[in-house]
Amino acid sequence: MVLNYIWIAFFLVAFVIAAIKLVFLGDITVFPHIMSSAFDAAKTAFEISLGLTGMLAFWLGMMKIGERGGLINSISHALSPVLTKLFPDIPKDHPVFGNMFMNMAANMLGLDNAATPLGLKAMKSLQDLNPVKDTATNPMIMFLVMNTSGLVIIPVSILAFRAEGGAAQPTDIFIPILIATFIATLVGIIITGIFQRINLFNRTLMLTLGGAITFIALIVWGCSQLDKDTMNVVSTCAANVILFSIIILFLMSGVRKRINVYDAFVEGAKEGFQTAIRIIPYLVAILVSINFFRASGAMDWIVDGVKFTFQTAGISSEWVDALPTAIMKPLSGSGARGMMVDAMNNFGADSFVGRLSCILQGSTDTTFYILAVYFGSVGISKTRHAVTCGLLADISGSIAAILIAYLFFG
Repeated sequence: MVLNYIWIAFFLVAFVIAAIKLVFLGDITVFPHIMSSAFDAAKTAFEISLGLTGMLAFWLGMMKIGERGGLINSISHALSPVLTKLFPDIPKDHPVFGNMFMNMAANMLGLDNAATPLGLKAMKSLQDLNPVKDTATNPMIMFLVMNTSGLVIIPVSILAFRAEGGAAQPTDIFIPILIATFIATLVGIIITGIFQRINLFNRTLMLTLGGAITFIALIVWGCSQLDKDTMNVVSTCAANVILFSIIILFLMSGVRKRINVYDAFVEGAKEGFQTAIRIIPYLVAILVSINFFRASGAMDWIVDGVKFTFQTAGISSEWVDALPTAIMKPLSGSGARGMMVDAMNNFGADSFVGRLSCILQGSTDTTFYILAVYFGSVGISKTRHAVTCGLLADISGSIAAILIAYLFFG
């Protein structure tokens, strides 16, 4: 229901602002620009789905091998003590735990092409447990929020954009991003846990959280010992070595079980193609509404209004110039990336705004895109508290990013 209201609001706000521009400012290009952007967005939605088809087919094919080879069940059994605390409605040792873990691991390594297909596979498994097929379950929402909060340990693409933008030290935002995205994920889990009345203070979860904090701290320490070039090489190489190793592990699990791995792969790949087709309407719906909102100039008005408010109150407004990245991030990953690059081009890669825009880009993920794709893949129309929890995690990550930027670079 929340997503429905937000979707309608995008159109209404865009229309009102465009009408004001036309009637009072005489801008005769605003409506043609909005409609052109909408048509481009519809085309982009189809192209995204088309581009996902190959990756979906490949990764769902590999996951099918992992299922028949027993690897997913083994992972599920190992993770069951922890994940059953966060997902109490899922039966213990259910294979979906393995699917979710694979998705989370790919996200943390910054492997977007692998993370989405693995996440869609997990969502399908969760839908199989869903008694009301058009309504999101508690485990679905918790899983989605953990995705939208965007915990990434290796932000390779952001480091690459900073290097391309001429940053003297492209990796100087690595630790701030790691802290901000960890806070967003932690807040997202806590808020969702409150909504779902999950006991987050049990011994298993507290030990896991402590271990996660220690692990993040070790990564931060290890990366701080490397120069920028070495860290870029190590992070990229490590991510891809791990990914290739997972593929080999899937294949070996199939060989060990003496299954026909080729046939299993083809069967899973067919599911990938069908999933790519199913998500097209949902992508069109969300991307078109976002482009209406952007093309109308609504975002520019929001940024200018926030800056005026803080300047009038005598509070530092330097961070406001990076706000477009934070606003765009829940709506569109490519849009937020464009805002980040624009900020670095206009203010400098090593400026406060340039660095903050990079931290904001890495602090959370594209909430509405993920909701549209993941829920759309299984036909969920009633999202319950998913949007609320996802956006609260986004907001916490953005606030953390701003405070951390002032701490490190202010």
